[in-house]
Amino acid sequence: MDEDDEPTHGVPDLASAIAPTRPELGRLAQWSVSSHKYGFGVDNLRDDNDGTFWQSEGPQPHTIDLSFPKRVFISSIALLTSHRKDDSYTPSRLSIRAGTGVHDLQEVRHTEFHKPDGWIVIPLRPMDADGTIEGPPIPAQHLRIVIVANHMNGKDTHVRGLKVFGPAE
Repeated sequence: MDEDDEPTHGVPDLASAIAPTRPELGRLAQWSVSSHKYGFGVDNLRDDNDGTFWQSEGPQPHTIDLSFPKRVFISSIALLTSHRKDDSYTPSRLSIRAGTGVHDLQEVRHTEFHKPDGWIVIPLRPMDADGTIEGPPIPAQHLRIVIVANHMNGKDTHVRGLKVFGPAE
């Protein structure tokens, strides 16, 4: 197995892994991005099609913002990437920030990836030692996902999907 044949680090079937037990909150939010290349806008993050993607354009960092009309409780996000297709456009370092608005955002999670491929579920609070119980959900009215860096120091980024989940019901 050579370096490019590493196993995927994502969750292959997000629907069976998360959706039955956790509400998806993204439909409640107004979405915006820091920039986009024409034809590769924010709608591609929500279309449930792994063949489309949002592509940023311009200097880093790149951001995805979700504004909710009222406070929600967020337990995790899921990001769809494809290192095999996107190479240097693939995010490698993220900062996730939450608050009541854009002026009081606080970092709640910082994470790094190595050649991510597929759905990556990122709990906003750490899991316990055996990985079964996460901390309490984060209350927020605004969520910002910041793409701090890309694989091989790529300038623009591709994100093929993004989901935001509430706590287990």
